[in-house]
Amino acid sequence: MRKFYLIGFALLLLFDTIGHCSFKMTAIAAEPLEANVEWLARIFGQVWVYIAILGYILTFFTWMILLKKAPIGPAFAASHMEVVTVMFVSVWLFNEQITVMRFLGAIFITAGIVFLALAEKQIHEKENRIVHDSD
Repeated sequence: MRKFYLIGFALLLLFDTIGHCSFKMTAIAAEPLEANVEWLARIFGQVWVYIAILGYILTFFTWMILLKKAPIGPAFAASHMEVVTVMFVSVWLFNEQITVMRFLGAIFITAGIVFLALAEKQIHEKENRIVHDSD
């Protein structure tokens, strides 16, 4: 089951990161922002918008599969790791800078997810001990 979670959440992060970064690529390619048909044509003329849509569709289905098995608390928290992955990928793709505050934010997000996962593991182990002790 652990392997299922690791692979599932890795795919979730991958698809979500691809979706976010592809929307940014679409926005860059469709500049300047205008509320007209030509601007919409520039958006839908970009392959990036379709990659973004596919990324979000795959994210949705991966999330639904994970929710069948994963505990909701840690799963919901882990689904927000894309904030961290997008930040790191943006350094490479968009030449964005990681400031001290962004780096600290990434550490706190990651630490929060780890603590939730550890707490869920302890609760699960405690429940298993109670069930086995009552047998």
